[in-house]
Amino acid sequence: MPNLRQEGGTYVQWKNLGEHTVYENQWLRVNLADVELPNGRHLDHYLIRLRPVAMATAVNERNEVLLLWRHRFITDSWGWEIAAGVVEDGEELAAAAAREMVEETGWRPGPLEHLMTVEPANGLTDARHHIYWAQDATYLGHPEDDFESDKREWVPLKETPDLIARGEVPAANTAAALLMLYRLRFG
Repeated sequence: MPNLRQEGGTYVQWKNLGEHTVYENQWLRVNLADVELPNGRHLDHYLIRLRPVAMATAVNERNEVLLLWRHRFITDSWGWEIAAGVVEDGEELAAAAAREMVEETGWRPGPLEHLMTVEPANGLTDARHHIYWAQDATYLGHPEDDFESDKREWVPLKETPDLIARGEVPAANTAAALLMLYRLRFG
């Protein structure tokens, strides 16, 4: 897709002329890229290559959305989130989203629909978060990964814009998903 923003009759596009890995583990790869700017200048740019993330939630017949209340030690913050995790090698995105929802909430989603794909920090990383939702879910029992959240609750979808405005949904991927679900349900 071309960059539609033009400046002085030329496209403003940075070019990655090549990159090499400076650090790698099972979760991420840090690369150093040789980047050419539109004016011909070169710069070194670090970037983080990540595996895709799959996320899933459900909205029930009472228009409540299934969320997790959790602490993130990196930012030392609490907030509502949607169940999420890394897609395993060879795993389908929707299957990964369903697996994560079961593991983290104890609820198995009904048929999943793709809601959106977001790139939470595309100036630094290539992480793509694939978000799914279901119109129902079945409770299977206490979540296997209960260490991931303090509680799991069905939260009225109508309240989610206010939760976001108050900073109770700090994760951009969850905020985007909740706003899209709100739009789908309430127009």
